[in-house]
Amino acid sequence: MAIKNTDTQFGGLVIALHWLMLIVLALVYACMELRGLATKGTDLYNNVKALHFSLGLCVIGLVALRLAIRVAAGAAPAVRPPMPRWQDVLARLMHYALYAFMIATPILGWLTLSAGGKTIPFFGLEVPALVGADKALASQLKELHEFLATAGYFLVGMHAAAALFHHYILQDNTLARMLPGRR
Repeated sequence: MAIKNTDTQFGGLVIALHWLMLIVLALVYACMELRGLATKGTDLYNNVKALHFSLGLCVIGLVALRLAIRVAAGAAPAVRPPMPRWQDVLARLMHYALYAFMIATPILGWLTLSAGGKTIPFFGLEVPALVGADKALASQLKELHEFLATAGYFLVGMHAAAALFHHYILQDNTLARMLPGRR
């Protein structure tokens, strides 16, 4: 799988990590939403909650890997035809916001569990707490975590909508650069 970007498309590993991140985020959100369908305290409820925590921690690792691969891959392929400067600035701001969301939200979840004095599961293992138990802090962190999680719906939705707008309305190569099998 190619790491380096070409003039027309992102490298295969960049593309794979992009779509893998989408799948993992969708699973994180599915766990969050589906947990509400299970009775609190049941095995199903607890297992879905633990999976949410584990997948959230995966997001942190995937973001770190994505950033490293993104640097190693070289310059992003140019958008053709070129976007106006204001669109390029908005696109960069959106990417910064997405990365901030993908880093901050799971870390806040980890901090929330830590401050709540709860174990932090990672696929059957236990991850160390980041801070000591503090119920008031846990409550504040949980609110911020949940706010960012809600904001994530809008960020991911706007990102997808912009890609589709560029592809179908502006008819540039913004989306095609990130689709697999287009070399």
